[in-house]
Amino acid sequence: MRPLRNPVIQASLAWLLAAWMRFCFATIRWTHENETVAEGVWAKGGGVLCTFWHSRIGLSPACWPLDRAQPAKALISLSPDGQFIAKAVARQGIPAIRGSSANKDKTEKAKGGTQALRDGLKQLKVGALAITPDGPRGPARQMAEGLPVLAKLSGAPALFIGLSCKPAIRLNSWDKAILPLPFGRGAIVWDLAQYPEGADVATVTADWTARLNAVEARADSITGLEPAA
Repeated sequence: MRPLRNPVIQASLAWLLAAWMRFCFATIRWTHENETVAEGVWAKGGGVLCTFWHSRIGLSPACWPLDRAQPAKALISLSPDGQFIAKAVARQGIPAIRGSSANKDKTEKAKGGTQALRDGLKQLKVGALAITPDGPRGPARQMAEGLPVLAKLSGAPALFIGLSCKPAIRLNSWDKAILPLPFGRGAIVWDLAQYPEGADVATVTADWTARLNAVEARADSITGLEPAA
């Protein structure tokens, strides 16, 4: 059995990771760029799609102030390892909606994806839905069409979020994920888009991929984080 599939180990590691993240976030010197875009979204309330690349999940709670932003839920894989991530994120005040593009059984994959779509649209009627559009298995920084489709169906805007910190731990995972280290420098950069009326999904996907890459690259330039090898 893989360790992360053990419920007791999952719960313990999720608690430790959540505590570590809170400590790091409190000691990092943050730079916020284009924050007025996010402030407008928080002041308005209602549905919004919060999107960042999968490699930055470990920094994501830092971008959503629970005291003034609308309630948020995260769309996280139904895979067994996804449960560990879901528990760590939930401990930061962002519970999960369980979806799947990684489940190996096609029937279960379709069932999970359909239910996640329904739950996601329901969440967007009242608050924020966080999505990593290249997850859960990549390819890294290549957006699937799920995010634009959700934006088209719901009418909710997409809030692109670039997250970075240095120093950081870079994992040897498919997305070269980073985890924060304390007493460093961090950056959060925002951009906002509405699904253009009548636009082709593939065209929007390409444009939004570029915009999400741009805010992440800008955040990395602020902190000095080197690109993944």
